[in-house]
Amino acid sequence: MTAALGKKGGIRARWLRECFLPAGGAVLAAAVIMTLFALLSGWERAGIFLALLWGLTVLALAALFLTGASYIRDIARQLERLRAHTRRMKEGAYGDLTKSRRDDELGELTDSLNELDGEISRSKATQSEFISSVSHELRTPLTAIMGWAEALEFDEALQGDSRRGVEIISREAARLTKMVAELLEFTRIQDGRFNLNLETVDLAAEVEDAMFTYRNLMEQEGLTLRYELRDEDLPQIDGDPERLKQVFLNILDNAAKYGRDGETIEVSVNRDGGEVCVAVRDHGPGIPPEELPRVKERFYKGSSKERGSGIGLAVCEEIVTRHGGTLSIENAPGGGVLATVRLPVRETEAAEPKEKPPVREKSHGRDKQQTKGTAIHGKEKSK
Repeated sequence: MTAALGKKGGIRARWLRECFLPAGGAVLAAAVIMTLFALLSGWERAGIFLALLWGLTVLALAALFLTGASYIRDIARQLERLRAHTRRMKEGAYGDLTKSRRDDELGELTDSLNELDGEISRSKATQSEFISSVSHELRTPLTAIMGWAEALEFDEALQGDSRRGVEIISREAARLTKMVAELLEFTRIQDGRFNLNLETVDLAAEVEDAMFTYRNLMEQEGLTLRYELRDEDLPQIDGDPERLKQVFLNILDNAAKYGRDGETIEVSVNRDGGEVCVAVRDHGPGIPPEELPRVKERFYKGSSKERGSGIGLAVCEEIVTRHGGTLSIENAPGGGVLATVRLPVRETEAAEPKEKPPVREKSHGRDKQQTKGTAIHGKEKSK
């Protein structure tokens, strides 16, 4: 209730300044005038009169202060409840209504805010249900389109513009499929059905898998993908490998989409105290400074002409936050965008890591060993 309610000390200070002090000053002024009158008139019982007068004056001031302070305290508490309610609504939490204990204008304001909360909650539920329904309806035809497009691409008789048209169909169908998947993830977050399956994760292996998945796309776009594992004894973390890979794929996709003019994407993994950091930097035009605070908002697309659902980064931040980590997006020095994922290491490995052999992982059918090196187009090259 401290910041209750505004500048210059809040509603209590305003009451003292604008109500109590003027009213109390008027009472005191009247008492002083009557005292002077009694003393100057030479009245025999002036002493008794003055004692009664000042006693009543003190009682009047005390009653004025106590009743006013109690009334203002009640108002301040209710306003603080309303402020907390609006803060929850701003953060996307609905349904936790504020109890109304008054039948005046403040009580009406509370009822109106509760009604607004209910309307927004129902609207969000309807929106989520609609998105989920449409997304499920789109999955079947998109699967059929992608299947036929891939089959036609293997037809050697298909040449020229016809082949190019089939490739466009396949590419656009893949883009829509990705958008549908993001929309479904969004509805799971909205409905509280977004869960993690935690296990011990080799984060470097997940990053390398994501890079391997995007290798062909990078080659087609003419991009060079550079990778550096800065700590050979990188500790493992507790996480959901599929969700974390989803984060890295989305960040790499954004780097390829928005930073293709820079021709190079840099990926690094290292330990920073009790966290493992994954950084992805492109060398594109960057993000306008006024848009940076909003890039992780749901459905926000900014001024970019690139197509997308606008919820990929929002889903990524939800995943990273549920892992106890942070996702930051900023403009890199010298140009481009730097996306950094920070995840806490396992509690058993929070201390300085002990000497241990490299971890081998099976990934996409290839045997992979942690090394400190550089990957170009997804192919690892030791330094």
